[in-house]
Amino acid sequence: MSIPSRPSALEERLANRLFLLLSPRLPCTAQPAPLPVLAPFAEVAVPRTGGPGILTATWYPAEGPPRGAVLLLPPWVPWGRAYFHHRGRIAVLREAGYHALALDLAGFGGSGPPTGFFDRDVEDGLVYLRRRAGSLPLHVWGVSAGGSWAHPVLSRVEGVAGAVFEDVAPHLFGWSWRMAPSGRPGYLFFRTVFRNAYRYLDACLHAPGLRLAAVSYIGGELDPGVLPAETEELARLAGGRSLIVPGAGHLGAIKMAREAVLELALETFHQAESGGGLRGSIQR
Repeated sequence: MSIPSRPSALEERLANRLFLLLSPRLPCTAQPAPLPVLAPFAEVAVPRTGGPGILTATWYPAEGPPRGAVLLLPPWVPWGRAYFHHRGRIAVLREAGYHALALDLAGFGGSGPPTGFFDRDVEDGLVYLRRRAGSLPLHVWGVSAGGSWAHPVLSRVEGVAGAVFEDVAPHLFGWSWRMAPSGRPGYLFFRTVFRNAYRYLDACLHAPGLRLAAVSYIGGELDPGVLPAETEELARLAGGRSLIVPGAGHLGAIKMAREAVLELALETFHQAESGGGLRGSIQR
């Protein structure tokens, strides 16, 4: 199974316009400030190479001596990186000695507008995190669409030790096919006209090439958009572990099995570090 290459610049630009047109509509929502309990934190501007402007992010320093740094990638929700203000991911990471960087992808928060696929923003976030974290091991924690966009990056760059993915669909259009059936003519048009772009968005094709020392996938038993068998298959292809939370729907695993999800994330990152996870520069 070959790792998909990026489509041509023209195909990517046109395909991304159609992707955005077919994507779920999100209301314009002001991003809430981080909760006081998450202090100290700092709002930062991440330099962007994949389009105009910058990427907005929040930096949460580790408590005590740091052992690593984690890039947090939110799902397709209107409040962007503020999604991580709740459910304890940031607090657990900091307590365990990890810096955390919660990133807004293009078009969210104060980030610049999208012009190409969002994996370029993920890579820019990793480059920034490497510069800020120095030689510490880097990890990625991606939720839903955020995790999907991380796959093309992590199959081509070196320098990331471990990753945790929650509710990641094998293909973003596969999720849309089930959850927004009215758009099926558009999805078929995309797949037919932008074949290289469609293949590039297939997480199953990137999973075998993930350059990670450890990876885990988490899903919900009752998620109608990402079936448990699909979560388990992504984990198998990536050579990682999977956790299916009984009774959980999409984005529900962390709500119904918070301790189990957080424990698996820390175990994955620790395993990546003990297994010789890559600590060098992010190689584009």
